[in-house]
Amino acid sequence: MSNVTNQLTRTILLMAFFIGLSFQGKAQETDYHGFKCLDFKFEGRDAKVVFPKEAEPGRHWIWRARFWGHEPQTEIALLEKGFHVVYVDAADLCANPEAVALWSRFYDYLIKEYQLNPKTVLEGMSRGGLYIYNWGSENVEKVACIYADAPVCDLKSWPGGYGKGIGSAPDWKQYLELYNLTEETVKDFKGMPIYNARKLAEAKVPVLHVCGATDEAVPVDENSYELEKTYKEAGGDIKIILKEGIGHHPHSLKDPSPIVRFILTNTAPGLLDEQQPYESKMAINFRGNMDNCRIKFEKEKKGRVAFLGGSITYMTGWRDMVCDYLKQRFPSTEFEFINAGIPSTGSTPGAMRFTRDILSKGPVDLLFEEAAVNDATNGFKPERMLRGMEGIIYQAIKSNPDIDIVMLHFVDQDKMSDYNNGKTPEVILQHEKVAEYYNIPSINFAKEVNDRILNGEFTWRDDFKNLHPSPFGQALYLKTIQHFFETSWKNPAAAITPKLLPDKTLDSCSYIKGHFEPLANARLTKEWKLIKDWKPLDKALTRLGFVNVPILEATKPGSSLILRFTGKAIGMFVTSGPDAGMVEYSLDGADFKTVDQFTQWSNQLHLPWLIMLDDELPEGKHMLMLRIATDKNPKSSGNACRIHQFVVNN
Repeated sequence: MSNVTNQLTRTILLMAFFIGLSFQGKAQETDYHGFKCLDFKFEGRDAKVVFPKEAEPGRHWIWRARFWGHEPQTEIALLEKGFHVVYVDAADLCANPEAVALWSRFYDYLIKEYQLNPKTVLEGMSRGGLYIYNWGSENVEKVACIYADAPVCDLKSWPGGYGKGIGSAPDWKQYLELYNLTEETVKDFKGMPIYNARKLAEAKVPVLHVCGATDEAVPVDENSYELEKTYKEAGGDIKIILKEGIGHHPHSLKDPSPIVRFILTNTAPGLLDEQQPYESKMAINFRGNMDNCRIKFEKEKKGRVAFLGGSITYMTGWRDMVCDYLKQRFPSTEFEFINAGIPSTGSTPGAMRFTRDILSKGPVDLLFEEAAVNDATNGFKPERMLRGMEGIIYQAIKSNPDIDIVMLHFVDQDKMSDYNNGKTPEVILQHEKVAEYYNIPSINFAKEVNDRILNGEFTWRDDFKNLHPSPFGQALYLKTIQHFFETSWKNPAAAITPKLLPDKTLDSCSYIKGHFEPLANARLTKEWKLIKDWKPLDKALTRLGFVNVPILEATKPGSSLILRFTGKAIGMFVTSGPDAGMVEYSLDGADFKTVDQFTQWSNQLHLPWLIMLDDELPEGKHMLMLRIATDKNPKSSGNACRIHQFVVNN
C-alpha cells in the first residue's frame, strides 16, 4: 500500500473517529411541551432535537440559538405543523468564529443523522442574534429564513454600551477577548450582523424581527434599524414588528401566528392556515342599531351629521371620507355636515361647547364623537373623562331622542403600550362605561391598529406614522367605519326608536348641563381688559376659533376678577401661550388655590386649554374670585391670563 493510500486511510479513520466522538454518551428522551425531545452531548456540549408527532414532508426545522425554552410559543406551533426544533449550547463562545465552526459541524451532523431539510430556519433572541447572523452569513445557501427577536446586531451597542443602551461591562470584556478585539479595533470590526447581514440580503433570505420599542438593553434603533438599512440597501426583504411600550422583555408575541405565518410562507406554504380576514381585527362594539338616521336619510332625504372631537376630527382625512361615503350610500339625500373638531380639545371642552358648536345648528341625526386621545394626553383624571363624555352623550340624546351616535377611540402610542402590557387604557375604560350605559356603539381603533401591527400587517413607523394618521391611517379609519355601517344596515330598517335617558346619570357631577357663561358677567379690576378681536403679538402659532375673537386679558400679578354663577362646576377656557402664568382662585370665600396655565405645548402655541377649577360644588349660587399669581412657571415668559369663556355646569 502506498504512502498516499496509507495517509488517506488514516485520514478517513480519524474523521470517522471524531464523528463518532461528536455524539458522546447515551441520549436521554425527555418531554418538551408534549413532544419527544432527545437530549445528548455534541462535542461535549448539551444538544437537543425535538421531534414532531408526524414530520411534514419537507422535514423543515428551526434552530434555536440561545436561551433554550424561553418563550417557546413559536416552536410549539411549528412542532404542531411537523417541524423539528434543534439546539446546541455554545453560550461560552459568544457567537465568535469558533462558535460558527461548531455550528457548521452540528449542522452537518443533523443533516446526516436526521435527514433534515438542507435549509434551516434560524431563531435568535437577544444575543442569539449574533449566532444566527454570524453563522448564517457564512452559510447563506443553508438558510431558509430568519426570525430574530430583540437581537443584538452591533457589539458596540450591546454589550459595549457605546450608544444609548445600558451595555454590560463583564460581557463586554468577555466578548472582546473571544473575538480577539480591543476597544480600538472593535470600532472597525465588520464581523457582526449590521455588516455581515448584507450577504444574506444579497442571497434573498427573508428576515423578520420582533422588537420592543422601549428596549434599553438592545435599543432597536442601534440594532434592528441599523441592520434594516444594510438589508434594504442590499435588496433584501426584512420586516420589523415593533411592540410599543415593551422593553427587552418579554420576547416573542403572545400570539405567535405572525411569526409562524412568516416562517411557513418561506418554507412550507402548503401548511399555512387560512388567514383571518382583516375584519377580524376590527374592535367594534355593536350596540343598539343605526336605523334612526338611516330611515331619516332614506325617507326624508335630508340629514344633519356632526363630528365632535379634537385635531384628528378637525383635520382633512377620515371625516371627509365618511362624508363622501354617506353621500354615495344615500345619493338622493341632502346632507349638512358639521365639523366641530377643535384641536387639543377632549370630552370636557366638548360637553361645555356642545350647545354652541352642535345644538345651535339644529337637530342632529348622526353624531360622531371622539375624545380618547386628548382626554388622555391632556391629563384629565378618570372621573372627568367620564363626566365629559357622559355630558356630551346626555345632551345629544336630550336634544334629539332619535339621534344615532358613534363613539370613536382613536389610537396613539401610549394606548398601544397599555394594550401590549395587558391593560386597557384608562380613558377607553371610562368612555366605554358611558357607551355601555347609554347603549351607544363604539369603535376602538386603538386596539385594532395595535393588533394589526402585531399581526405584521403594517407598521406605525412606516405606515401609520402618527396619532394624526397618514393617508394610510385615515383610509383604515374609513374602512372600519364603513364596515360598521354596512354591517349595521345589512337588514331592512325597522321603525324609528327614540332613545330613552336613564333615571339617573352614571355620575351625579357629569356635565349634562355644561355651557359657556358670558364674559360680560365677570366683575373686573382695571388691570383686566376685554379685547374684542384678540390676536397674539408674538410669533407663536394659534388655533382657529381662538384668535380674532373676544377675550378677557390680564398680564400683571394681582389683577383680579369676580364671577357669580349658578351650578355645580366652574372652569375657564383659556389660551395658554408662551407667556401663560399661574392663577389663584377662591370659591365662596375659601382659601386660594393655585393652578398653572402653562402646558408642555405652550412655548410654541397659544393653546386652547380648559381648566376645571371645581366640578363637585353643591348645586346653587357661587362666587369665583380669580387673580394673577406672582409666581410663574420657569418656562413661561410672563404672567398672562387670557380667558375665552367661563364654563359652568348647572
